[in-house]
Amino acid sequence: MEPDPAVPLPTTVETAIARAVATCEALGLLGEDIEDEWQYVQDLGDAWLTRLEATAASRAGEAISSEVGVAVDRGCIEAGLVTDPHRAIDWLSTLPQVVLVALGERP
Repeated sequence: MEPDPAVPLPTTVETAIARAVATCEALGLLGEDIEDEWQYVQDLGDAWLTRLEATAASRAGEAISSEVGVAVDRGCIEAGLVTDPHRAIDWLSTLPQVVLVALGERP
């Protein structure tokens, strides 16, 4: 799936992380459909969102290259295609790491 030309690419660390957080929140909601995994999904989401938000807070206005913006955008698009709750849980732990690596952070 190609990026939507009407949706601008992230241009700062803050906008990249905002896009990733929104995608992770959607993945968490989908993953919550697995009743036995509800607490795990909550803990996983909280841990990664805390990590992403800390990065956003420390580097908020920092500009990112268009390549990094594309990488974050593509990762979020790919994760947004997930419809299976089990896969959503997988992506909930994977997407934040992809975004952090793209931003030059240690996951």
